[in-house]
Amino acid sequence: MGLFDWFTGTKRPEQGVKPRSSQEVYQALMSVNRPDASYEVRDGRPEGVDLVCEWRVMNPYWYEYFRIFSEREFYSILLRFDPDQREIRSTDHKWTIDWVRGVPQVVHGAEFERGQAKSVKAVWALRKGEDGKRRWERQATFSTSEMKNPLRKAVTDCGWTWRGVSFAKL
Repeated sequence: MGLFDWFTGTKRPEQGVKPRSSQEVYQALMSVNRPDASYEVRDGRPEGVDLVCEWRVMNPYWYEYFRIFSEREFYSILLRFDPDQREIRSTDHKWTIDWVRGVPQVVHGAEFERGQAKSVKAVWALRKGEDGKRRWERQATFSTSEMKNPLRKAVTDCGWTWRGVSFAKL
């Protein structure tokens, strides 16, 4: 793995892993979906790509989880299949939302970025422990790797390369 691969987040499959078909890779990526995950993988045709993985910030079940962070920046991962090279090309989009009466709304005309995003945030609270002493405890974490790592693993387990794209065409 070269320096540029590290910068873009490119991951290659282990030696000896037999490449699978595009359909098997598609199924592996869709199987990353779980009802208890804070993100979802869906069809990306409306965005002009093959698949999109995004936070479930617009899902009422997940409002409270994301509101803990008072977060305004959210990320989605756009994926395109390249069967000739046996790779998935990915780019991250960062977009802005506003919380209006506890409900998220996309801010139109707000800043929008494309590239490879890495973000980790945590919310801490001061709590009294069993011994009566106050301690800082982590309430929740928010990390882009929570959704990116399972996708990368699904791709490389199928013998394909995960190629992060920052500036080139997806």
